[in-house]
Amino acid sequence: MTRTQQLIGWIDDRFPLTKVWNEHLAEYYAPKNFNFWYFFGSLALLVLVNQLLTGIWLTMHYNPSAEGAYESVEYIMRDVPYGWLLRYMHSTGASAFFIVVYLHMFRGMIYGSYRKPRELVWLFGMVIFVLLMAEAFMGYLLPWGNMSYWGAQVIINLFSAVPVYGDELVTWIRGDFLISGATLNRFFALHVVALPIALLLMVFLHIVALHAVGSNNPDGVEIKKLKDDKGIPLDGIPFHPYYTVKDIVGVAGFLFFFCMIIFFFPDGGGFFLEPPNFTPANNLKTPEHIAPVWYFTPFYSVLRAVPDKDLGVVAMGLSLVILFFLPWLDRSPVKSIRYKGPIFKLALALFVISFFILGYLGMKAPTPGRTVMAQITTAYYFFFFFPFLPFYHKFDKTKPVPERVTD
Repeated sequence: MTRTQQLIGWIDDRFPLTKVWNEHLAEYYAPKNFNFWYFFGSLALLVLVNQLLTGIWLTMHYNPSAEGAYESVEYIMRDVPYGWLLRYMHSTGASAFFIVVYLHMFRGMIYGSYRKPRELVWLFGMVIFVLLMAEAFMGYLLPWGNMSYWGAQVIINLFSAVPVYGDELVTWIRGDFLISGATLNRFFALHVVALPIALLLMVFLHIVALHAVGSNNPDGVEIKKLKDDKGIPLDGIPFHPYYTVKDIVGVAGFLFFFCMIIFFFPDGGGFFLEPPNFTPANNLKTPEHIAPVWYFTPFYSVLRAVPDKDLGVVAMGLSLVILFFLPWLDRSPVKSIRYKGPIFKLALALFVISFFILGYLGMKAPTPGRTVMAQITTAYYFFFFFPFLPFYHKFDKTKPVPERVTD
């Protein structure tokens, strides 16, 4: 027995290292027909690690005070060795996180990855999505730029729509009667401590729940139903080394675009870092058009599409809450879009188009025409989930699902 084997044996007697490795990698059998849509789960984990590591280094030089926050960011950009790189990795990473998460969620929608027995996997993923939105919002204020300041002002004031205790809730969130250093301090604490811990916990639960029921696949076929005499799924292959190598290809492709943006387009054309945020926060100078970062704008458009402020807040909240009920709204006899009929495919395509339109409108100043368009796309957003999803299968023609996965 080699020294390495002796060391692993010593660890196994005290910690289930080999058992964890086998259950979640070496002997975790995944469907053999994964395609490129299955890159985005591992990419989300990669970006999470990037955000945590770069965030730790940024906090070493950041000053969470109204007087020093903006200057400390400038200090990081100009004087800290490679500080500009860390800052751009973090700011670009925030947008990259939402890109891969949105694509990961879309993959779940097209292949029915939220269907039985993966309801908890979807629910844990949705909690991660909400926590990610909270984490991004808290971090958005920290540079203490003018758009950060006024964007936070608008979003926090939405909580005043809460009946009875709305005004008190807004004051409690701000920690003051206006956005100030107290707000910045509590957002900083939540951004670097509380929310990352919650995110890591939910990611752990998400992965454990996934490995307990097994991964879905483009055919929506349960590979655990057919096993050989050793209990190995006939249509499964070990995650390691096959999919770890496959994911490395996805990581390489992702890093190519990620690094291209960091080194050549770090502001993302004003989408990742808005021009008003290159000036310090000023409570006497409102930006010409206040809008959240691009990844919030679809839900912001839902808010603005409703004339009444309180009902708009309710609609925006429901646009998130309704996603949690997706496993029970879709009652189609098949899971994957491969075997669903043309009605579902058309409806999903229109849903994606509506989501992009809502995102675009949320970045623009409201006009009567844009408001009408936002109302139409908002109505379709909700229509897709109800009443369309629960009943469309009665009219749609599905294809027969194979017994085993297809290549």
